[in-house]
Amino acid sequence: MGRYTENPKAVADLFQGHRVHRDVYINNEIYNIEMKHLFANAWVFVGHESQTPNKGDYFATQVADQPVVQVRHSDGDIYVLRNRCPHKGTKIVIDRSGNTGKFFRCPYHAWSFKTNGNLLAIPLKKGYQDTGFSDSENSKGMPGVGAVKNYRGFIFCRLAEQGISFEDFFGDSLSSLDNMVDRSPEGRLEVVGPPLRYLHYCNWKMLVENQTDTCHPMVAHESSAGTAMKLWDEVTDKDTPLPPAMEIIAPFMSPYEFFEEMGIRTWPNGHGHTGVHHSIHSKYSEIPGYKESLAKTYGTEKAEEILAENRHNTVYFPNIMIKGPIQQLRVFIPLAADKCIVESYIYRLVGAPEELTARTAMYNRMINAPTSIVGHDDLEMYERAQEGLHADGMEWVNIQRLYEEDEDFSKEAVENGTTERQMRNQFDAWVKFITMSMKQEDAS
Repeated sequence: MGRYTENPKAVADLFQGHRVHRDVYINNEIYNIEMKHLFANAWVFVGHESQTPNKGDYFATQVADQPVVQVRHSDGDIYVLRNRCPHKGTKIVIDRSGNTGKFFRCPYHAWSFKTNGNLLAIPLKKGYQDTGFSDSENSKGMPGVGAVKNYRGFIFCRLAEQGISFEDFFGDSLSSLDNMVDRSPEGRLEVVGPPLRYLHYCNWKMLVENQTDTCHPMVAHESSAGTAMKLWDEVTDKDTPLPPAMEIIAPFMSPYEFFEEMGIRTWPNGHGHTGVHHSIHSKYSEIPGYKESLAKTYGTEKAEEILAENRHNTVYFPNIMIKGPIQQLRVFIPLAADKCIVESYIYRLVGAPEELTARTAMYNRMINAPTSIVGHDDLEMYERAQEGLHADGMEWVNIQRLYEEDEDFSKEAVENGTTERQMRNQFDAWVKFITMSMKQEDAS
């Protein structure tokens, strides 16, 4: 048994307010504890209802290290099932998405299941008579997760049977999702195409932290955004309007003062967002006809209120980020202590001009694609950190910027846009959910 597995105090001691121990990023035992205790007890993003619009439609993904399948049942409801046969454990679904019809069928022994997971049929069922099979858990079918919530089209699940409610876990942070959906004149979003997928050889938490790190853009992205701005200035007049691509990339080179003034809001349980007052999306050009179409739905005053929110990155603990103004969601899926995959989705605002979708797609390609000119800057920093943290002589990572003793993460707070409070907020939640689960396991 390792140093941390049965010792919640040792895990809690890895976060000390202004610093975290390097083991949270590089230790395999900690990674396994995260999979077992953190991701099982938090509410974790699965997918979007538009990915399974019809009865029998499924979408296969994973929640941390657990393979799951999101499926639309015959009653129209969406279920999230463990992607395994209760017989020999064979994965039922290997395609990313598709339509299974009225039932799933295991390719190994042809056990079949309704799309809510219930066992439908077994070949030669008479062979199980008087064996006690009907009393076993295997007779119940494909197991579902502990709880599922469809919030305005976004599907979340909690793997554990018992635990914090969806509403208590997210609280007022759901306002970011609300704003993202409200930007549609019809109040609906649709996933546009498959996500961009990008493998990173680093710990998944490095990417989550980076979403609210506002002291790195003008430094790490100088080679990409800085070069683009330099060339633009050389070949154009200073009064030339920025084309869409330059509107996207130019704000990455904003000065520290810009990011300080934008503000950061934190909510309990590790959630938070940059861009309280303004963001890198604030000065995008208006799309003709969009505000008018929104006003028809909400009225002019409400439409202007919706569009006035320009939140930059909203982090939903533990592992997704959304950008409401450009309808994007990124999920950071852990694969190992030093490996994760990023999936970057874009959404269509149903009823809005298609130019908005085109701009979102452009942003995704320019910033988040494996072929982007900005994403590589971040990736290099993550991988340098993953390697550098193995260097002995200093075992702690500093997250002390604008730190105050006895910070209270149980209340919403708005602070200077370059604070590292949101990182500390995430680790406070990290400790809380892991150690709570470990103690409950010990008690049982």
